[in-house]
Amino acid sequence: LRPPATTREEAIEGSLAASKIIGSKRFPLDEERIATRAGAAFDRAFYPVGMARQILAIRASGDRTEALGAVDVPTVVIHGSVDSLVSPSGGEATAKAIPGAELLIIEGMGHDLPEGTWPIIVDAIVENAEKSGRS
Repeated sequence: LRPPATTREEAIEGSLAASKIIGSKRFPLDEERIATRAGAAFDRAFYPVGMARQILAIRASGDRTEALGAVDVPTVVIHGSVDSLVSPSGGEATAKAIPGAELLIIEGMGHDLPEGTWPIIVDAIVENAEKSGRS
């Protein structure tokens, strides 16, 4: 929760610093990819108060458990075992709240989507989509 970036370089530096804290521990940190995405995000929509508004929206939105009980589609909840921003108990609670949901905890994954997890995530999404019975 550092002060918002005021320059492109600060945005990239902040994203790299955050990734080192909340990112995966088991998978290598792709600093080049993180820097490229952070730079592109800054170029596309530099809005310093956006992060503060996002945090306020999360806090103000309240408990969604009851609403999740109305989800009536095949669901897979994917969560990292070392997510330090939203602990794995958050993924467990989400899966428990959605009828019939499956929970996939990826060992060593944090609050990111490192390239080493992509095959696992893609397979889980494809398997879940196939349960819908639609082509």
